[in-house]
Amino acid sequence: MSIPLVPAPVHVVVGGGSFVLTSGEVGAPPQLAGVIQLFVDEVGEESGISLTFAPSDSASPVITVELSSEGLDAVARASGNRADGNAEADERYGLAITTEGVRVWAATPEGVFRGLTSLRQLIAAGVSDGVATLPVIEVVDGPRYAWRGLSFDVVRTFHGPETVRRVIDMLAVHKLNVLHVHLTDDQGWRIEVPSRPALTEVGSTGAIGDRPGGFYTVAEMAELVKYAADRFITIVPEIDMPGHTGAIFRSYPELAPTKGFSGDIAPGLAVGTLDPGRPETWEFVGDVLDDIIPQFPNTAYIHVGGDEAFGMPVEGHAAFMERATQMVRDRGRLAVVWQEAARGNLSRQDVVQYWMDARDTGAILANEALTAMVPEEMLGVLTETLSHVAQDVPRALEMGTKLIVSPTSRLYFDRPQGDASRNAIQEEMRQTVGLPVYPPLSLREGVEWDPIEDTPDLVSDGQVAGMEAAIWCETITDRGELEFLLLPRLGGLAEKAWGVPGATGWGDYADRLGAQAALWNSRGWNWYEDDSVEWSEPLRDAGEEH
Repeated sequence: MSIPLVPAPVHVVVGGGSFVLTSGEVGAPPQLAGVIQLFVDEVGEESGISLTFAPSDSASPVITVELSSEGLDAVARASGNRADGNAEADERYGLAITTEGVRVWAATPEGVFRGLTSLRQLIAAGVSDGVATLPVIEVVDGPRYAWRGLSFDVVRTFHGPETVRRVIDMLAVHKLNVLHVHLTDDQGWRIEVPSRPALTEVGSTGAIGDRPGGFYTVAEMAELVKYAADRFITIVPEIDMPGHTGAIFRSYPELAPTKGFSGDIAPGLAVGTLDPGRPETWEFVGDVLDDIIPQFPNTAYIHVGGDEAFGMPVEGHAAFMERATQMVRDRGRLAVVWQEAARGNLSRQDVVQYWMDARDTGAILANEALTAMVPEEMLGVLTETLSHVAQDVPRALEMGTKLIVSPTSRLYFDRPQGDASRNAIQEEMRQTVGLPVYPPLSLREGVEWDPIEDTPDLVSDGQVAGMEAAIWCETITDRGELEFLLLPRLGGLAEKAWGVPGATGWGDYADRLGAQAALWNSRGWNWYEDDSVEWSEPLRDAGEEH
C-alpha cells in the first residue's frame, strides 16, 4: 500500500482500518500554540475541515500533539549544515494514526511542524466533502540532510512579496527548510541598501527585456523573513560578485571596469567584474554587507556568489573571493559560494555550492541554442571558464569545505519539462518556458539518482552540507510560469534531500506524487500536469475558486 506522503518517511508501518476526521480539537502544550494554529488554518484552507487548538488537558482531542523524543532514535539526526547555524536542531517526529485518533510527537516545535506537515498531506489526500479518511499507520521519520533548499532568482524577473510567500508555502509542504534568494545580478538589484540608495533608485528598475523591475524594502524583507521563520524556513540572501554585477555598474559607474569589454553578450549573460585592486570596490562591498546582514537575523550564512566571472583571471578571481568571504566572517557570519570560488582559498567553515559537472560542459558548449545566443568571439571566454570545472569539487573537499549539491543535470528547474502535459495550455507553454541550452528533464530523472553516487569525488554524506534546487528566470515572465516549473519538481528535491539514500523507485514515487494534486489545487498553485503520473484530480483552471 502506497502512503501518500512526499517525501517518503524513513520508517512506516501500515495497519488495518482507518480513522475518519471531520472536526474537533487539537490538544497540545501551550508553547506549541503558534505551530498548531498554523496547522489548523492550513487544514481549513486545504480540506475544509474545522479544527481548533486546545490545551493538552482537553477532554477529547481528535489529534494529540506532544513534545517527546519517544522512539525517535530509530532515525539518525540529519547530517550536514543548518542554514540557521543551530547545531541542536532536531526535525525528527513520530505520527501514529489509529481507529481512535491521531498522535503527533517530536522533541522540538520544528519536529512537530514536520509531523503535522505529513498529517496535512494525508488529510488533503483523503478528504471528500469535508470528511477525511486517514489510514492506520505509524511513522518515525527525519531528514537525511540538514540543508534542503531552493535557490530562487528574483532578478531576471522580479517576483513580489506575495509570490515569494507562495514559494515559501510550497517549500514548507515539502519539508524543505532553506530559501536562497538570488537578489542581485546584471539585470537588476532587488533589495534595499540604505547606505547605497542608487542600487534601488537606478539598479532595481530593470529586468530582462521589457519586464518591470522592483525591489524589496527593508520592511518587506523583514516580513518575508518572519513568514519563512514561522514555517521553519531560513532565508539566505545572495549578493553575487565579482561577476553578474551589471546593476551595480549602472548604479555606481565609478565601480565599472575601466579596461576591456563590459556589458551584455547575450540575453541573461554579461561580461564585466568588480576590480579587486581598487579601494572603492571594497568600500562598496563593506557597505552592502553592513546593510544586508542585519536584515537576515536568522541565517548563519551569506551567499556571495563567485560564479561565471567571465574574462577575469583565475588569480584575480581567487583573491577577490578570499577577501569577500573573509569580510563575511569578520561580520559574524559564514559564506556560501558557487563552486568556482574553490579555485582560491576558503575557510573549512564556508560552504561551496556545486552546480557544474565537468562531464556535461562539452555538451553545453556544443549546444546549438548556446552558440546561437553567444557571439563567436566570446565562446573562447566561456570555454576558458569551464576548463577549470573538473578541479572545483576536489579543491573544495581538500580544503575541508562541505558541498551544497545542486547539479544542473538534476536540480536546475529552469529546464524544459521532459514529458508532455495532459493540459493543452501547458503543452503550449512547454515549448517556450525553460532554458533551451539545457535538455528537458522528466520527473522520473528527478528522482532516479543519488547525490553521493552521482556527484564526482563525493564518497559520503559527511562531505555534504545539503541540497538545493535552482530556478532561474530567463524564460519565466510571471508567477504562473514560475509555478509551472517548480511543481511537481519540488517533490523530487524533497525525496532526495529528506529520504533514505539511493535511487527512488519510480512506481511508488509516482503514486505518492499523484495524490498531492488535491492539496496543490486547494492552494491555487499552477502545477504541471505531467502525463507520466496518474493524478488524483486534474489541474484546476486558473479561473476557478479555491
